[in-house]
Amino acid sequence: MNAIFDLKDQVAIVTGSSRGIGRAIAEQMAAAGARVTVSSRKAQACEEVVAAIRARGGEAITVPCNVSDKFQLQTLVDKTLSTWGRIDILVCNAAVNPYYGPMAQMPEDVYDKVMNCNVKSNFLLCNMAAPHMAANGGGAIIIVSSIGGNQGSATLAAYGISKAADFSLAKNLAIEWGPKGIRANCIAPGLIKTDFSRALWENAKLLKNVEEGTPVRRIGLPEDVSGVALFLASRAAAYITGQTVVVDGGITVKEPA
Repeated sequence: MNAIFDLKDQVAIVTGSSRGIGRAIAEQMAAAGARVTVSSRKAQACEEVVAAIRARGGEAITVPCNVSDKFQLQTLVDKTLSTWGRIDILVCNAAVNPYYGPMAQMPEDVYDKVMNCNVKSNFLLCNMAAPHMAANGGGAIIIVSSIGGNQGSATLAAYGISKAADFSLAKNLAIEWGPKGIRANCIAPGLIKTDFSRALWENAKLLKNVEEGTPVRRIGLPEDVSGVALFLASRAAAYITGQTVVVDGGITVKEPA
């Protein structure tokens, strides 16, 4: 591991890390030397990730957490501190998208669920963790957002709204906590091959359109995002804060047909 990407002796919390992008990030952080708190709603799924990290010589623990529950968020922070004694990196990756369709027909309680899980939970968790980062001289907050935050959609509007809010959250965290040594950035993936997006990439027509419309001619993989997360957590990104890094194979810069 190049020293500039070395996370030895640092502690990372990664939400939604039992599978997909979150798991790839947790494993990448551990490979770089960080001690990782693996978290999602189901303990057994987290334990599988922890076992894989430990099998490779890394250090990790499981702390189950439904990020929509404020008490569970505080428990996530408290158990990380009681185990490792510090927090250096926070990756807010957990998100939901329980609705596919027009805003006009979206139930209010579903909208609330999306915003509470995708935005409010990040707001709360960052406020819980940041003071502990500052007490140790600083750290890095990474929010996994989406290119959907920059686009309109007839079927994924609330999800996109929540992801646009995450862009703004990172900017404001950067300003508020920068003087305390904390950097805050977003990652905005395009279509990544995970269970979360299965309904999209299993649609043969949609997949073909995305692949043909993407300069690199493929959809993304979780490891395409985890390397960017490692960069943003490391000293290599020491002068980067308040930014959104787009990881989409170039699809959003391609000239429309």
